[in-house]
Amino acid sequence: MSGPAGLRARQGRGARLASAPRRLALLGTGAVGSAFLQRYGVLRERGLALPPITWLANSRVVLRAGVDLDAALALARSAPARQSALQGWAEAEALREGDVLVDATASELVANWHPEWLDRGVNVVTANKLGHGGLLARSRSINEAQARTGAAYGDSATVGAGLPLLRSLRGLVAGGDRIHSVEGVLSGSLAWLFNGYDGSAAFSSLVAAAAQAGYTEPDPRVDLSGEDVRRKLLILARAAGLPLEMRQVQVESLVPPALAALPTDAAAAALELLDAPLSARLDQARAAGGSLRFIGRFDASGAHAGPAVLPAGHPLAAGAGTDNRVAIRSDRYREQPLLIQGPGAGAAITAAALLDDVLRASAG
Repeated sequence: MSGPAGLRARQGRGARLASAPRRLALLGTGAVGSAFLQRYGVLRERGLALPPITWLANSRVVLRAGVDLDAALALARSAPARQSALQGWAEAEALREGDVLVDATASELVANWHPEWLDRGVNVVTANKLGHGGLLARSRSINEAQARTGAAYGDSATVGAGLPLLRSLRGLVAGGDRIHSVEGVLSGSLAWLFNGYDGSAAFSSLVAAAAQAGYTEPDPRVDLSGEDVRRKLLILARAAGLPLEMRQVQVESLVPPALAALPTDAAAAALELLDAPLSARLDQARAAGGSLRFIGRFDASGAHAGPAVLPAGHPLAAGAGTDNRVAIRSDRYREQPLLIQGPGAGAAITAAALLDDVLRASAG
């Protein structure tokens, strides 16, 4: 809505928000949700203007949070599992315009509600990649709902764990720049694995160490499949104005078919199935004088994610630990890409990114 009618609508919303303090609902009480509550407490003690957390919810229970957030978290995490999906949290006690919904889940069901909340004028802050990194129709619905109501959609935690990546990409597009390509090390867990893989130890031993350190999902095949990188590529491509469908991103999984076919409880004992293929790839990279990395890339010709041999001096060959490293080429950055680098994994930095977006939404 634009023109005088749109102005009056926005003014009306501002008046309603002025009389109704914002409230916050947190969905998800796992590692990221718990880290969010911890950082929330720190920022409140520093005097930052954050909405009160009114509801705390997971797939089992919806709670009125109250003052003691630690007690509410413990209660939510100890709630018994349900035999059927919990639906009541979706209404979150009738969230109203101006409230902030924080999605710290990885749930498709929750992602489906993002456009509905935005349509109500509820600000959505999310670490859930499925909003813009899943179905294209859902991504478009999010954009359309946001445009209708002016509600904020904070998704900086979905790619790069809060690095100024999406913000930079969208800023370039808004300024009239044309994006030629984006490529990068987009998975913190895969970055850690390939940064440390030099052949002195089996790749499977590094995977086991990464899982023990909490860098991977409980089943590391989720990380090794490259599906996380597919979702991040979709988010970035759509932010750059390229409306890719999921099937248009080709992904080369690191998981051999024999390992992929095993049940979860048997997979950990069979990780050595990774070793021979990865050892051969490392030998090929060294023979070419390059480095082996897991790279996601899109340009006008398509999108791909998988292991790649990078020549010496390539801008993505550097980095350490769980660093994400992304190169953006555009009209403005044609000869030398814009490089954005920093830690790309961990519940604490993801939670910090969520709180940054909450603060921006609350200030709007």
